[in-house]
Amino acid sequence: MKVLVMVKQVPDTATKIQIRGDGHGIVEDGIKWVINPYDEFAIEEALRIREKMGGETVIVTLGPKRVDEAVRQALAMGADRAVVVESEETLDPSQVAHALAKVAHDEGFDLILMGKQAVDDDAAQVGPMLAARLGLPQVTVVIHLDVDESQKRLRAERELEGATEIVELPFPAIVTAQRGLNEPRYPTLPNIMKAKKKEVKRIPLGSLGVDDTPRIRVMNLIPPPERPAPTILTGDPEETAKKLVQLLHDQAKVI
Repeated sequence: MKVLVMVKQVPDTATKIQIRGDGHGIVEDGIKWVINPYDEFAIEEALRIREKMGGETVIVTLGPKRVDEAVRQALAMGADRAVVVESEETLDPSQVAHALAKVAHDEGFDLILMGKQAVDDDAAQVGPMLAARLGLPQVTVVIHLDVDESQKRLRAERELEGATEIVELPFPAIVTAQRGLNEPRYPTLPNIMKAKKKEVKRIPLGSLGVDDTPRIRVMNLIPPPERPAPTILTGDPEETAKKLVQLLHDQAKVI
């Protein structure tokens, strides 16, 4: 079974972000870049499917030269090979989906896995847009996945607010992973060494014929407001409780 895993490299969530002077992006100097955490669940799920059913796990990513680090990590986790769409441009979700659809069409696949969203822009659009581009069924925010290869069907449990939903669909299909789907493995030293010899195919973005007209334009980025200093209540418990209720009512507006 051939599974493509779409991977994005994002700033580490522990990194302190600074906005560029023009307000149109972030300062990238000194940032630690990592695999999007939700994509790690997708990688792990693809590896588990291959271990059960055989086949191939292929990493597909798009970005500048620095994405090589994310690719090598994914290969060290156990993926078989990778395809990198080389682009120094910042693309919007529609353009990314267009490029990934071109690669997926050329590669061929039984299943596409990816994270439910990227933690840098939180757009959660590439998965559904990719499904639309390829004309495939999709299921998002998946926390459990069963694959019936003989019947070419998937049974997915997806997370809703306060509930879960069971979805059955045929494959080829696109599945976006939510936290809880699995526990991603750590690369072992032998696999890190093997990753250096695995195939990485490079494709210039310009060769894919992707529409270079963005659908989304960033007008301005601003940092979130500073959080006010916390209020610490001490003293007699009864009086403290009364003061707390008053603050929750007057300031927090929650009661």
